[in-house]
Amino acid sequence: MEIPLDLARTLAVVIDEGTFDAAARRLRITPSAVSQRVKALEQQLGRVLVVRSKPVRATEAGAPIVRLARQVALLEHDALAEFGLDEASARPISLALAVNADSLATWFLPALARVGERHPVVFDLHRDDQDFTAGLLESGTVLGAVTSQAAPVAGCLVRPLGVMRYEAVATPAFAERWSLGPGESDGSVVVALAAAPVVDFDRRDDLQREYLTGRGVDPHRPPRHYVPASNDFATAIKLGLGWGLLPAFQSSVELEHGGLVRLGGSPVDVPLFWQQWNLRSPLLDAIAEAVIAEARRELRT
Repeated sequence: MEIPLDLARTLAVVIDEGTFDAAARRLRITPSAVSQRVKALEQQLGRVLVVRSKPVRATEAGAPIVRLARQVALLEHDALAEFGLDEASARPISLALAVNADSLATWFLPALARVGERHPVVFDLHRDDQDFTAGLLESGTVLGAVTSQAAPVAGCLVRPLGVMRYEAVATPAFAERWSLGPGESDGSVVVALAAAPVVDFDRRDDLQREYLTGRGVDPHRPPRHYVPASNDFATAIKLGLGWGLLPAFQSSVELEHGGLVRLGGSPVDVPLFWQQWNLRSPLLDAIAEAVIAEARRELRT
């Protein structure tokens, strides 16, 4: 059995765009024609490939077809570039990558900017927690990811990036109001941590829960703010909305000048890794080298 690549590409565009109508606009055909292509592919493979929700998503059977289409598109682009054909530079390829919010807000983008200066590429970035970005590789949604998962996803290569270290911080006024200041005893701080409002990124953010557990505090007891954007999360802490864990990128200046204070306890270290599809692609390798070089300049080893 052969998989018609034009139909596989159509499926990938549908997943990228989220609706059949949006895919039709990108492909410059009618929504009916898009639907017919997807149905034809499903009939040929004998599997349902798309969950027709809003947005649409690939089924378990559809994920490898989407992954195939993206791999072929990347390899085709590399071949055109190697031949020196104008098409490779006239139409930049779009590559999907996954990255955690804190890396995206701090060190990750400069690496992509350097790649963009040298290669005809645009980036489709998917932001998710570092514990979940590897799942986007498994599904074929992205070609590379910053992840906390050291074990390689099937069909992928993995390389270490470094460690993001997080420390629990709060404004001096917040720490004083809740008896969390540096002069307090460990015992009183533990009691206070159970009552003081904490800032979480979202309901999957476990950094603050890990810290609380390490301090001997039930992580479910404190009241919580949810601020699901990295810069806004840091701003919420700096405004005294609650305490939370920040990397040095987002706290060093305020700690030096007294705008924030450390709450003590052990820092939380999050090892990060780069995973990418195991393809012989000069473009994908260039992205990997730029990301790894930037990470090694900015992260702890």
